Amino acid sequence: MTNTLTNDIKSTIKQIQEISKAGADIVRVSCPDEDSSKALKEIVKHIDIPLVADIHFHYKRAIEAAENGADCLRINPGNIGDRNKIKEVINSAKNNNCSIRIGVNAGSLERDILEKFKEPCPEALVESALRNIKIIEDLNFNNFKISVKSSDVFLSVKAYKLLSKKTEYPLHLGITEAGSYIPGSVKSAIGLGNLLMEGIGDTIRVSLSADPIEEVKIGNEILKSIGLRSRGVKIISCPSCARQGFKVIDTVKILEEKLSHIKEPITLSIIGCVVNGPGEAAFTDIGITGGGRDSNMLYLNGTQTEKLSNKEIISKVVDLVEKKAEEIQNNNK
Repeated sequence: MTNTLTNDIKSTIKQIQEISKAGADIVRVSCPDEDSSKALKEIVKHIDIPLVADIHFHYKRAIEAAENGADCLRINPGNIGDRNKIKEVINSAKNNNCSIRIGVNAGSLERDILEKFKEPCPEALVESALRNIKIIEDLNFNNFKISVKSSDVFLSVKAYKLLSKKTEYPLHLGITEAGSYIPGSVKSAIGLGNLLMEGIGDTIRVSLSADPIEEVKIGNEILKSIGLRSRGVKIISCPSCARQGFKVIDTVKILEEKLSHIKEPITLSIIGCVVNGPGEAAFTDIGITGGGRDSNMLYLNGTQTEKLSNKEIISKVVDLVEKKAEEIQNNNK
C-alpha cells in the first residue's frame, strides 16, 4: 500500500512504479477525499498493476474511485451507510467492471457486534464478514473477496480459518498494523505462513511501519519460503562463525543489493566453510564454499569448477547470476 498523499499524483505514481518493480502484483491507495479519488484517473494511466482504492465511510469516494479507474474498492458495506448508498456503490462497481474487497478489521467492528461479543474475537470478525457478504449478495453482486484482519496473530489466524469454513469467496490475508520492520515481518510471516501452508488465502498484504517496498520484499520472501513464488534470487547463507573463509554477512548484504534487479528464479548458496557448504551447493544453481588461506570453491549446479580468492567472490557471483538470468530469459522466449 502506498503511503504518499494520493492527490500528490507525481509522488504516488513514482511510488507505485517502485512497488511494482519490487514485485508487487496489486497496489492499494487511500482515498480519504474527493481530490484523492479523482486523482486516480491520471494515476492509472502510468501504472501497469491493478489498483485498489481504500475507502472508509463516505460512499461518494467509492463511486468516484470506480468511475476514475480503480480496479477494486476496499470497503466495509456496513460502514458505508444505508442500503441506498450501498446500492449506488455496487451499481458503480458493476458499471465500471470494478471488484470489491470487504475489509473487516478488529479495530473497527460494528457497535452491535462489539456489544454482543464484548471484545474483538474470531467469531466477531466472522459475523461481521458474513453480514457484509449478505449485504452485497442481496444486491446481486459476487465479484468480491474478503479479509478479517487484526494486529493480533492468533486472532487473525483463527478468524481466517473459521471464515474459510463458512464461505468459498476468495480471502485476502493480512496481519494489520503489524508494527515496524522486524516485529511486523515476524508477525506477518507467522500469521500468513500458517494460513498459506493450509491452503487458505488468495492474496496477501504485509503491513509494516516501513517503506512499502519493504512490505513487498517481505511478502515475496514469505511466498518463496513456502514454495508459492520463485521470483528473484533465493540466497541460502550461513550465519557465519570462526570457521568462515570470508566475511559471509557482508558478502550476502552486498549480493542482495547487487542482485535485487534479477526477476528470474535462481538459487545461490553462500556458505563460509566446508562443513555444510558442499552439501548446500549440490542443490543450488551457484554456490560458494569458504576455504582456508583465501581459497574458496565455486560450484555450478553442484559441481566444483574453480577456486576464488575473497576479493573475486562478489564480481564472479554477480556475473554468473546475470548470465544465468539471461539464459532463462532466452529459454522462455
